[in-house]
Amino acid sequence: MNVSLNKNNTTVARVKLLIGGEWVESQTTEWLDVVNPATQEVLAHVPFATAAEVDAAVAAAQKAFTTWRHTPIGARMRIMLKLQALIREHSKRIAVVLSAEQGKTIADAEGDIFRGLEVVEHACSIGTLQMGEFAENVAGGVDTYTLRQPIGVCAGITPFNFPAMIPLWMFPMAIACGNTFVLKPSEQDPMSTMLLVELAVEAGVPAGVLNVVHGGKEVVDGICTHKDIKAVSFVGSTAVGTHVYELAGKHGKRVQSMMGAKNHAVVLPDANREQTLNALVGAGFGAAGQRCMATSAVVMVGAAKQWIPDLKALAQKLKVNAGSEPGTDVGPVISRRAKQRILDLIESGVQEGATLGLDGRDITVAGYEDGNFVGPTLFTGVTTEMQIYTQEIFGPVLVVLEVDTLDQAIALVNANPFGNGVGLFTQSGAAARKFQSEIDVGQVGINIPIPVPVPFFSFTGSRGSKLGDLGPYGKQVVQFYTQTKTVTSRWFDDDSVNDGVNTTINLR
Repeated sequence: MNVSLNKNNTTVARVKLLIGGEWVESQTTEWLDVVNPATQEVLAHVPFATAAEVDAAVAAAQKAFTTWRHTPIGARMRIMLKLQALIREHSKRIAVVLSAEQGKTIADAEGDIFRGLEVVEHACSIGTLQMGEFAENVAGGVDTYTLRQPIGVCAGITPFNFPAMIPLWMFPMAIACGNTFVLKPSEQDPMSTMLLVELAVEAGVPAGVLNVVHGGKEVVDGICTHKDIKAVSFVGSTAVGTHVYELAGKHGKRVQSMMGAKNHAVVLPDANREQTLNALVGAGFGAAGQRCMATSAVVMVGAAKQWIPDLKALAQKLKVNAGSEPGTDVGPVISRRAKQRILDLIESGVQEGATLGLDGRDITVAGYEDGNFVGPTLFTGVTTEMQIYTQEIFGPVLVVLEVDTLDQAIALVNANPFGNGVGLFTQSGAAARKFQSEIDVGQVGINIPIPVPVPFFSFTGSRGSKLGDLGPYGKQVVQFYTQTKTVTSRWFDDDSVNDGVNTTINLR
């Protein structure tokens, strides 16, 4: 293994690079500690790769592409089948590492891995997903058909909050389509990602087809500007995502950039009360709110505002502890810096006049006094001008707004610049149909708080949450990772009649 937990005073591991099929010790002078957010224990050291190492990874991918692109689809499918079997076999072990470095509960870590596994399973269907189209005799003896061909070296830049799922959104589909790949995991929690990469190598991904570099802004910029990289996929913050989209696009690359969010849940008074409250609390505070699809704003319509005391009471019951501890509902946030940002935003809400109904700022967890813990926090009386509404908090903070009608709720959500996900809770089919038609958000849940689609469909965030036309996984990502080539052909028999020279554009 190239990464391991630091237990019993053993030597802290150095996370390696993967270049051309070889596990490489970086020659960099810049290293970052991978820290357990519940204990501050240093688990590993991750390198910030040098420019030469990034170039070497891309060169290895470029070289491998010359042969991998011609690998039969069936051979690519069999590697994906092997990979999904290995992920299933090792998922519990990887979940322990993921929980230790990221902070989420073991159960949530297993869910992180499983949602990525679903994409790998979908990649096993690449034989049908990558089919082109054919039309016979579109003109006299002329046939037209399309080919879906790989585009070359692709790259992925992934965030800290889903170190299993999001890398698995990217490299399996890119590789299955015949491309080669350079992955840059989050430098804050790369260990579980690397375990998945090791499984990909074990599954038979050839040398150079998958490469891994680590680092920060310089590595990201190196990826975005490299002449041999054809496409870049990004998931992360709005600031970095916008930078990646603009820089990579300026250098002629395809880019898909999934960014920040402010996801709303609209609650009508006719909704199932118990199921709705459970959904709001789970989606608002699960994973300590560190999900791009977390419910962070609740819009109570009319009499639904009477449910706020019950919402608070349910949130108060959540158990805050280290993710490795049984029964934990809310683990720590990723870093001390992230915690301080959340605390500052909570304070801004108090200063701007919101009502702090549940305060998670001063929570202490026995045995984990140094952990980056923020307890469930609930604001009511929130207006759309407050920072706790306008900014993505990315912590266990739920803000509640109140309106009188469904039309007002739709207008409120549509006025927000983000468009990742939204939910409506109701028992009215008419209200649901109106909502899904009029709401301007890419992913809609009806009585579902986190409407992330299964991999047969594509992730379809919109507006300020997404830059680029095509989303991750599903049919859209096959379009992203392939180039459509249209072929128009005519074949002549030796004894066919010569029609002479034709100087018009028409096919005859």
